Amino acid sequence: MDEIKKILWYLIAGSLGGINRARIIHLLKERPYNANQLTELLDLDYKTVRYHLDVLEKNGLVSSAGDNYAKMYMLSSTLEYNIGFFDEIWDKVGKTDNKRGKDRRK
Repeated sequence: MDEIKKILWYLIAGSLGGINRARIIHLLKERPYNANQLTELLDLDYKTVRYHLDVLEKNGLVSSAGDNYAKMYMLSSTLEYNIGFFDEIWDKVGKTDNKRGKDRRK
């Protein structure tokens, strides 16, 4: 299995908070966002979003530009190249949110 695919499986399907990380990646596929924008779109706590962004960045899936509050996050070139792996995993684990009964892919 490709190393990036292993990382994605672990960070999305194999660890607590994986669905929120997947939701962040899903949004970043469309365009860059800062943490505050992601907080609003995902209806999550700002610290939670920042934590997941840090995890994604440390694992080479997300990159950033700018400083502090205005720091923008985008997919890393590695993830952009391997986005098919993310899509495959998202199709398997990102179907519905059991707590809220909503489609998390929106």
